Amino acid sequence: MKEQVMKGVFAATATLSILAVALICVFLFANGVPAIQKIGAMDFLLGQTWKPSNDIYGIFPMIVGSVYVTAGAVIIGVPLGILCAVFLAWFCPEKLYKVVKPAVELLAGIPSIVYGFFGLVVIVPMMQNLFGGSGKGILTASILLGIMILPTIIGVSESAIRAVPISYYEGSLGLGATHERSVFFAVLPAAKQGILAGVILGVGRAIGETMAVVMIAGNQPVIPNSIFSGVRTLTANIVMEMGYAADLHRQALLGTAVVLFVFILMINLCFSMLKRRGD
Repeated sequence: MKEQVMKGVFAATATLSILAVALICVFLFANGVPAIQKIGAMDFLLGQTWKPSNDIYGIFPMIVGSVYVTAGAVIIGVPLGILCAVFLAWFCPEKLYKVVKPAVELLAGIPSIVYGFFGLVVIVPMMQNLFGGSGKGILTASILLGIMILPTIIGVSESAIRAVPISYYEGSLGLGATHERSVFFAVLPAAKQGILAGVILGVGRAIGETMAVVMIAGNQPVIPNSIFSGVRTLTANIVMEMGYAADLHRQALLGTAVVLFVFILMINLCFSMLKRRGD
């Protein structure tokens, strides 16, 4: 009887999760797609001017900004996260582990607005001193997002590395490999599926981040010409203007949300294809 009840509870929670995703999709597409059709798909997606006061809605600069900032965060955060996970799983002394592991977990619990404030008072002035200008731009946002995705990548990757059977490591040692070579060439490849899952979650966090990016990215709806140029991401565009938007302007912002949704879906599909090839 208890098993049947719990089976029903699990089925109900799974159904609610699927229903929530379905309702979000219906809301976004029902409100956003008509706006895209009214504006014109090509004008909306490839237009380089965003002027709601003149009913001009081109989100191509925001798409480019999101791609650049996310790519920068991945370049900075993924190698650091994976190497840190390897260190925690195989090289970290026990006493140091008791300090580093809670610190990494604490990073995951810091609110986005606090990260944004840190970037505003620490990273932005540092960029101003090093490269001049306002200090707000793609590189600044990428550094901050790279820091923000570290806890996700480290946590999932470490769990995947620890899940690899010890026989892989011992077999490599038995063949004459060193400790470091055994870890990087025997254990790490065996954990690549779990590590890739952590990277996917980290990329999703980077794409969906809003408040921290709004504070330090510069918020300029133009195509950037360097990594120091200010940009506006898709998420920043929505949160900055949704509060006062109305009519077609509001629908265009919902259309932006549809593009962001499809963008994230495409990235997840690409990672899924990579996982299948790896299998």
